[in-house]
Amino acid sequence: MLHPVRVLIVEDDPELAALLRDGLREHRIDPSVASSFSDGREQAMAGDYDVLVLDVRLPGGTGFELCRELRRDGVTTPVLMLTALDAVDDRVRGLEVGADDYLTKPFAFQELVARLKALARRRPLALTPEVHRVADLEVDLGTRVVRRGGRQIQLTAKEFALLELFVRHRGQVIDRSTITAHVWDHNHDPFANVLEVLVRRLRAKIDDAFTPKLITTLRGAGYRFGS
Repeated sequence: MLHPVRVLIVEDDPELAALLRDGLREHRIDPSVASSFSDGREQAMAGDYDVLVLDVRLPGGTGFELCRELRRDGVTTPVLMLTALDAVDDRVRGLEVGADDYLTKPFAFQELVARLKALARRRPLALTPEVHRVADLEVDLGTRVVRRGGRQIQLTAKEFALLELFVRHRGQVIDRSTITAHVWDHNHDPFANVLEVLVRRLRAKIDDAFTPKLITTLRGAGYRFGS
């Protein structure tokens, strides 16, 4: 990536926000900071960021609610939830509202940097469009534009990464470990429900309202993509 990774941090703790801002600058990451739900929403909608970092507890709302609103309004920037909540239900909830990754406090700063850079790499880099068509689904891997039945569909970074893997291996059986390695970059230890949540989210967007169905679950084996 030629330019510094541009990150918006939505965090109401001024000491932590300052620590993150100063530390990230030492790793060729360009951070901006918002301290409330409304300020975070405004900056996320107006700015061109590579990653959004959302704290869960914010003045005026929660990071879950903010992520849901941004996704509803068409913001597809990768989202990392930064939270003290480490229960499985909280992590699943974050993924269900459209987050791409999570990190619980306290955390190792090097891990945060690695996750931010991994999420930023999910943004489009290709100059030449690479278009895949499966039934009436059209996926442009260069521009990350997805359409089905002529209607454009907004996907999060993790949803697009999963769809990219599917279209590149259409008709093949893809096991869980292959998907995990591709979507979570090996630096993630996904718990049992994360993959199912991600597949369910992708199905809801590209399959549920359309025919034929493209994502097939093969119990004990993985998934197969294609009409």
